[in-house]
Amino acid sequence: MNYFQRLPEGCILEILSRTTPVDAVRSCILSRGFKTALESEIIWERFLPSDYQEIIERSEFPSVCTTKKELYFSLCEYPILLDGGKLSFSLDKHSGKKCFMVAPRELIISWGDNLNHWQWKPHPDSRFSEIAYFRGFCWLDIRGKIASQMLSKRTTYVVYLVFNFAPDEFDGLEIGQSVVKFVSCESDNEAEERRKVRRIG
Repeated sequence: MNYFQRLPEGCILEILSRTTPVDAVRSCILSRGFKTALESEIIWERFLPSDYQEIIERSEFPSVCTTKKELYFSLCEYPILLDGGKLSFSLDKHSGKKCFMVAPRELIISWGDNLNHWQWKPHPDSRFSEIAYFRGFCWLDIRGKIASQMLSKRTTYVVYLVFNFAPDEFDGLEIGQSVVKFVSCESDNEAEERRKVRRIG
């Protein structure tokens, strides 16, 4: 006997909503009732961030999704630009947690306006209108910030600096030291005390 089929729909929805989206999809093999519940707007409303409507309003996202489930997977597969292209937003498919990418123009790059060291131009593989081309300097100082209130609660985040080496144009960058700082204020002294040092190369 399939005892799952005897559960009230509300109970099944509550069970599924306390799992991850991936686990909820996998649960369909357990019971036909789970498969039916997974098509409910209620369950996918819970998997979406609580402020998803506000986020979409900050974008130029052409909402052609007819269901919350379609919207969820669309945000997983196709990041949207927010605030006039200053941020990219998507969802992690497995957990439903928020993912952000800061546009290069929103980063604080030392000598970023000096054409002897940096050049700004579009790139066909970038989701942003421009990327920064490093033309050479003795050191790099790149800083970015994002409001922690925008992030998913009770979530451990990692930060990546996304870059690429042009062929035969990375002399001096084969081995370097990166300093990653996570701070709750803009104090350079506190940032220095809390810095995390990583080696690259």
